[in-house]
Amino acid sequence: MAKKIPQRSCAGCGAVKDKTELMRVIRTPDGQIRLDQTGRAAGRGAYVCRDIACLTKLRKKNGLARSFGMAVPEEIYDALEKEFEVDAK
Repeated sequence: MAKKIPQRSCAGCGAVKDKTELMRVIRTPDGQIRLDQTGRAAGRGAYVCRDIACLTKLRKKNGLARSFGMAVPEEIYDALEKEFEVDAK
């Protein structure tokens, strides 16, 4: 039997995809917001499609701020953008 891959919904567009296809952003227990490359770091997670168009939607509707219940620094969105540009190459 094949191993089941968990599904997660994107905070930007709402699409449900395999967890491995999405980038995880976390709020750590001490309140910091950061990217989680491994998908296993401790903290509250939100997932985003690895797509610039989706990131634009996320930024426009403050999706991460709503997911975490706190303001998210602009540097997080910039870091996501850089990460997606690297993935696209």
